[in-house]
Amino acid sequence: MTARKKLIGELIAECVAVFIIILFGDSVAAMYTLYDPSPYKTAYWGVCIVWGLGVTIAIYATGAVSGTHANPAVTVALAIYRGFSWAKVAPYCAAQILGGFLGAGVVYTMFSPVIEHFAISHGLDRLHDGAAAGVFFTHPGEFVTPLHSFVVETILTAMLVFGIFAITYEHNTMAPEANSGALIIGLLVAAIGASAGYLDAWAINPARDFGPRLFCYFAGWGPQALPSPGNYWWVPILGPISGGVIGAGFYRTLIQPFMPRPAVAASSIETSV
Repeated sequence: MTARKKLIGELIAECVAVFIIILFGDSVAAMYTLYDPSPYKTAYWGVCIVWGLGVTIAIYATGAVSGTHANPAVTVALAIYRGFSWAKVAPYCAAQILGGFLGAGVVYTMFSPVIEHFAISHGLDRLHDGAAAGVFFTHPGEFVTPLHSFVVETILTAMLVFGIFAITYEHNTMAPEANSGALIIGLLVAAIGASAGYLDAWAINPARDFGPRLFCYFAGWGPQALPSPGNYWWVPILGPISGGVIGAGFYRTLIQPFMPRPAVAASSIETSV
């Protein structure tokens, strides 16, 4: 396989991975937001599990091709700390954002009648009120400012990437085997959402937020999506990237140097008899 063909396959895989995550994640957000009574309003853990399972399914589907970064914050952290090619960082991130854009388009296709009914019944519109915007992209929760949300996104993504680095480190004897690592990473995403998701909807992934946000800009939400109230759009980009670098750095500095290594194989030099 040529290097060009390999890269094309990796980019397709990254796009598909984020597409899968958004297809499941934004759909469960629609179920949470648009229906009254919502099946999830008193069972928020279900929302978190669906997002996590979306990540798990994406890894199982595409991991053998691209490694399933599915997140620019992960891609940048891998380039800094684990030798991922810097030449691939921008193409990977672009493919991830495209996957988020396409995933949001499919979710919109499925739920558009319900979105319209939600807006009409609540006296809202997309352009001025951002009706149902929370289905697709994130925003600060109650009592949370954009600046505070930046801190939250940095911390939560640091937790995510710290966990990913631990789960995937080759000498971590307590890490799950390769076939179960995807499930544990999905549960990590779910745990982050369950513990802090109400603060700002736990983007922890620039592609997860910006791809759908870009779709919504063209689908009628306009300035509610970009630049969004309070110019919030940059927070789910820079916060996760900063957090990813910090979390990976913490693992690399505080845990990895003390990880037990397998015994060095015996010398292949044999004595004659």
